Amino acid sequence: MDEAEVIAAMREWIDKAVIGLNLCPFAKAVYVKNQVRFVVSTARHLDGLLEDLDRELDFLAAADPEAVDTTLLIHPTLLPDFLDFNDFMQLAEAAIDEHGLDGVIQIASFHPRFQFEGTAPDDLGNYTNRAPYPTLHLLREASIARAVAAFPEAETIYQRNIETLQNLGLAGWQALWRKP
Repeated sequence: MDEAEVIAAMREWIDKAVIGLNLCPFAKAVYVKNQVRFVVSTARHLDGLLEDLDRELDFLAAADPEAVDTTLLIHPTLLPDFLDFNDFMQLAEAAIDEHGLDGVIQIASFHPRFQFEGTAPDDLGNYTNRAPYPTLHLLREASIARAVAAFPEAETIYQRNIETLQNLGLAGWQALWRKP
């Protein structure tokens, strides 16, 4: 799969879902300032993906936040099964500790078949975390803290997102991705 195609699909998802549906009210500011780093991993196995994660954690920790505030580490073919991806997240979280970045960087996860615990696979609330490809979103905790402080009632975002998707419905979600 071509790296440019993967990044284009992720940008479309950000434009139409994350920003377009306002699923993350903090995303637009860093996105329009080109502070989002897109990295497509071509690792052939989990060890290689962990090595890519190690490099990206080091890169983000050292980067000027004004230049790179957040990173999307995307793997278009590895971990197509959500449960395997979810298990991998334990290793990804452990990498943060191994790099001494606990409290500095956190990881949010996105997957084409994302499913919150206790929900049915077709529950529209799952679509809040459904991206075109398995993705590790590396976020600076200081940036999150600033964004949350500036956003009234940030703790309600999750519920508002579920309501947005329920109002949109599956047909509305699917319509976002139709080409004219």
